[in-house]
Amino acid sequence: MSWSDLVPRPRTVTEREGAPFVWDERTVLVARPGTAGVARWLRGLPALPFAEPGEAARDVPGQAAGSTVELRTDPALAEAEGEEAYRLDVAAGRVLVEGGGAAGVFRGAATLRQALPPRALRRAAPADGWRLTPARVRDAPRFGWRGMMLDVARHFLPKDGVLRMLDLMAVHKLNVLHFHLTDDQGWRMEIRRYPRLTEVGAWRPRTRVGHRASPLWDERPHGGYYTQDDLREIVAYAAERHITVVPEIELPGHSQAAIAAYPELGTSDAVDTDAVRVWTDWGVSPYLLSPTDDTLRFYEHVLEEVLEVFPSPFVHIGGDETPKEQWRASAVAQARIATEGLRDEDALQSWMVRHFDRWLAERGRRMIGWDEILEGGTLEADSGRSGLTPGAVVSSWRGLAGGVAAARAGHDVVLCPEHTLYLDRRQAPGPDEPVPLGHVSELRDVYGFDPVPRQLAGTAHARHVLGLQANMWTECTESQQRLDYQVFPRLAAFAELAWTRPEGAGGAHTENASARDDAAPDAPVPAGDGPTGTGGPVAPAGDAVSADSADSLGSADSHDCTDSTDSTEFADFERRLGAAHLARLDALGVEYRPPGGPRPWQQRPGIPGRPLDGAPPAD
Repeated sequence: MSWSDLVPRPRTVTEREGAPFVWDERTVLVARPGTAGVARWLRGLPALPFAEPGEAARDVPGQAAGSTVELRTDPALAEAEGEEAYRLDVAAGRVLVEGGGAAGVFRGAATLRQALPPRALRRAAPADGWRLTPARVRDAPRFGWRGMMLDVARHFLPKDGVLRMLDLMAVHKLNVLHFHLTDDQGWRMEIRRYPRLTEVGAWRPRTRVGHRASPLWDERPHGGYYTQDDLREIVAYAAERHITVVPEIELPGHSQAAIAAYPELGTSDAVDTDAVRVWTDWGVSPYLLSPTDDTLRFYEHVLEEVLEVFPSPFVHIGGDETPKEQWRASAVAQARIATEGLRDEDALQSWMVRHFDRWLAERGRRMIGWDEILEGGTLEADSGRSGLTPGAVVSSWRGLAGGVAAARAGHDVVLCPEHTLYLDRRQAPGPDEPVPLGHVSELRDVYGFDPVPRQLAGTAHARHVLGLQANMWTECTESQQRLDYQVFPRLAAFAELAWTRPEGAGGAHTENASARDDAAPDAPVPAGDGPTGTGGPVAPAGDAVSADSADSLGSADSHDCTDSTDSTEFADFERRLGAAHLARLDALGVEYRPPGGPRPWQQRPGIPGRPLDGAPPAD
């Protein structure tokens, strides 16, 4: 094991000389006030042995009696660097994990776990315990929002799969799960007031296999949903890992599943909504919500139940990809446009978005939506001001322009540009990639993405960049194995991008030192506001690697990309990936894409995708 193999890379790691810390069944876990949840998580990890609570540590050869792992918070650290900041000190008889808040203690504990050999992430404890080289870690996150969007509407992921993904997010120090719960192809949340949303809307009779031009179909019904108790369990499980779950309920487009369940929600004066079924295809459905008072009340009732289940400060309402043909043909929609004095159908979409923006704000929540929420007159071209409430947040997916415009209008932004941070995109240009979609987005492309748009860099508006998000759409990802392949190891590159400050800007480095107890304290790193209003940081390490992991991490199909890092930083990331991190993923049972390309059983020959050649459009 080497402290230089951590992913994401911490700000500073100082290795020390001296006897190792011995971790075995005699090690005592000491949880100071405010750290009980972290202690419970640590005790629940099968490969980490601890003495039973209250049992005194006995003598261990080479180690003084009373060997401990101590968890505690430091309000001064929180004040200086944020709740997620942490300090980790490993010495012969004691490990101290100190965080700005409980979140920082958790991030530090995750680093401690990663510093052990990769087999420490398995589900069995070794007979002889672990040995840790003395070291000191100082760390804090670059961004307060380090998210992953998981689409469970196109292909349902059972609850256990969601919990597993939360564990994998925690390993990588991500702190937001954007949960895409509704779309044209399925409604996945139980709404007790409207049971047909799941009785009807959660199920489709068949599914297209591959891209929407594919002639292939899976004729089996597909579906599923989460009960409110399931979702409360997911929220609690995430909270113990200091991950905020942000629910998404799509409107006014991407609503065909809801209209199939309750036809009166659609533009029934323009089309026969009684004939609408949950969509079996991919793409953008033409079915929209009708802008009636009854529709508004229906979705207010839905959101009331959403707010009861999800304590997140943020609720995502979608707001994207809304074709207007049905509204143009609807007398009801045209009457609403006239009554409200709106310019056109684009302004009608903006009117609906602003309605729910205000509704959520009145209840102490912040609306977040895709960057289309800035359209239709929401953003005044002459003044740059927005008609949204000040707390509204924009998910900038169509490049960076929407994020720049929103930040300049005073709105917080989460950057998730499709050409770089969409994990459903193909990972290499070769013919073996399963169901290849879009432009190539390689590991290097994700790692090299510049997370602060050049138009905002050095300006006061840059503070509105809350952070980053990697989005995983699942039209062509029908199983946990396919999900693993698309997500990893690119999510590890994304995690480091979102967590670690680049070299030259307070970036991480590893030092060797001889008992550096007198070293000067590290300069504080400002922490951004996270999804719960607190900033944060973290770090990890490991050892041996599997045969697949040992393959060359370079790809013969690599292509140039403009990035924010130099080649030495990416080369070091590749080194750490091969030296330890792929072995960690092996230990966790992740069926990632090997560096040399897909394994034979990961390929999908004959399943058509839609690859796009050349470089993606510039942001």
